[in-house]
This record gives sequence, C-alpha cells and structure tokens, in this order.
Amino acid sequence: MASFASGKHALAISDRSGLAFPWLEMVTEWNGAFVHYSEYEPKQPQLRTRPHGADPQSLAKVRPSRTAFPTPTILPNNPFTTTVSTTVTVTQPNHNFSTGDAIRFRQVNGAVGGVPITTLELENTLNGALTSTATSLTLTDASAFPTSGYIYIQTKPTAGSTTETIFSQSEVIKYTGKSTNTLTGLTRGSSAPLYGLTPQASTATAHNDADKVFGSYSITIIEVSEPYPGQPSTVTVSNQYTFSLVSAATSAMTAGGFPSFAGPVGDRP
Repeated sequence: MASFASGKHALAISDRSGLAFPWLEMVTEWNGAFVHYSEYEPKQPQLRTRPHGADPQSLAKVRPSRTAFPTPTILPNNPFTTTVSTTVTVTQPNHNFSTGDAIRFRQVNGAVGGVPITTLELENTLNGALTSTATSLTLTDASAFPTSGYIYIQTKPTAGSTTETIFSQSEVIKYTGKSTNTLTGLTRGSSAPLYGLTPQASTATAHNDADKVFGSYSITIIEVSEPYPGQPSTVTVSNQYTFSLVSAATSAMTAGGFPSFAGPVGDRP
C-alpha cells in the first residue's frame, strides 16, 4: 500500500492566511483547518458547553435565626443554705451564671433559717398606679428588697386579656435606691443581666395599683478547682453562688424544698 511523502521539503498553503509555510510546521485545528503553528487558535472554552444542574435551594427544615430568652431552671432539693448572717448560699450544679447577674427565685417550697418564702421570692404589689415615665414607685412592703437592683412588674390580667398582652404590658425596671417602701432612681424599660449577658430590653409602660412586683438578688458565684483527667489537670467549675439579704437569717440551715426555680427577673425580654 502506498504511503504519503514525508514533506520534508514541501510547502503547504494555510487555510487561514493563504500563505505558504513549510509542511512540517503545519498543524490541524479543532475545526479541521490546516494552518501554520503561528496562526493556531485553540477552541474557545465557551464552545465546550457542559450540562449544569439547577442552583441549590434552601436547606430543608430551616428555622429563622433567633436568640431565645432565658427561662427559669429547676434547683436541686433544699438548695438554700443560711448561716446567722445576711449571706445565703444557693447550690445549683453547672448554673453558668456570672457574678453580678440578677436572679429571681420562684416557687420556693419552704422557709430557710428563719427567712420566709416571701423574702426569697421577693413578691409584692404596687401601692398606687405608675405612669410610664415615673422615676420612683411605692410598694406595699419593700422591707426585704435590696437597696438597689432590678424588679419585674407583671400586669394584672383583665377580662379578655391574652397571655401575649400581659407579657407585652409587663416591664423590667432598674432602681438605684430605696426609702422605706419607695424605690427610687428608676430606669424604665430595662433588662436585667443574666449569664453575663443583657437580654433585649422591655418596654416602659403604665401599671395599675396592686399589680404584682417581683424583686431579684445580685449574685456572686463561688468557683472551685476540680481534677481533670486530661490537660489542664484541673478545671474551674461553679456549682454554688451567694446573695445578700437585707436582714440576717436567725439560724444555720439548709432547706427550701423541691422543686424551686432560679432564673431571669422577667418572664419575657
């Protein structure tokens, strides 16, 4: 069978320019054109179309981003310990609170060392209506309330009112002074610190005579070092914290019953 000549001395005509070039310097392009290597053009990448699927859509079972408002946590049996002093120690394993947090106690089931439940829970009522701009308020009895701190006024339900309405009309208030039964230096529409953070503020609103008022205590956490099997060899944990009463307990005692709860001052941000 015959074969083609090598073309060592031959010339070829370029399909692109029409010029003559040495045969051995010619190349074939992707479209079949026979051209000199100096005229060679690669295939445009956009001509190499490849199928693509649809763009990815939203993830399945998505939820809107939000910051959940903290809720009360249950305390162990008999969490309160008193000595004959104003200091009360609360046992709450792995509480994650920070020093300076404002803690409100709920549903305490027993007095401790002569300290009544009402003092631990700091539940009271307004003595007189309160406008949305007032900077002082009077309680029925503020004797057990700290000289400064945070309170929560819960709007009294009325006929036809919903839970959401009650929450929206309730308010966290910061106060800086106390004179007998009057709390002074009010900062309206406040938010009490918890877990070292400050949640979204409440809204200043008017309140009625005899609306419920709940106080809170500023705590100091107790940290201890415990052995750890890895590195570091010890870790710092806190399973207890303290707060101060206005009047000293009359005896040393561990009590409070079960269940009791500790948590944010307000029921909503």
